[in-house]
Formats: sequence, C-alpha cells, structure tokens
Amino acid sequence: MRSLGIADFQGHIRKKYSRRDRQRGTAATFMWFVEEVGELATALQGADVANQEEEFADVFAWLCTLANIQHIDLARVVQKKYLTAGGPRGHK
Repeated sequence: MRSLGIADFQGHIRKKYSRRDRQRGTAATFMWFVEEVGELATALQGADVANQEEEFADVFAWLCTLANIQHIDLARVVQKKYLTAGGPRGHK
C-alpha cells in the first residue's frame, strides 16, 4: 500500500463528494463531523482497534470535507503551523 498524503486524500474527498457537501453546507457538515468525533470518543473507550481505526478515518474524512467547503488547503495550513521554524505557537 502506497503512502497517501493529506493533499491527495483531501483531493479525493473533493472529487468524490464536493457537490453533495456544498449542498449540505458548513453547518450540517460540521454536525456530521461532531457526530464522528463522538463515535471516535466512544471507540477509544473500548479495545476494538479495528473500530478505532474506522472512526479515526471517518473523522479525518469529515475534517477534509469541512476544509473543502471552506476552501482550506489542509496540507498547506498544517505545514505552515506545525512544520515551519519555531514550530507551533500556542498550547500545542
């Protein structure tokens, strides 16, 4: 299995779901994202690693969806915040 970059995956989500995601809009998409975060929280309480992996993937996919709707390039902003000289500022 080849390594998949953030930009590649965000692009895949955009190509496959963009039309439906834009129709749903930011507010409704955010609610789906929050639901998936809740499912991840529940999965993390258990020992089912396969379920945890699925929920991590779902959270990441919905995060990419939100970023696409808002025209945010996740790879660029992650690099800007976490991979530049001096590292992140703030609580991280």
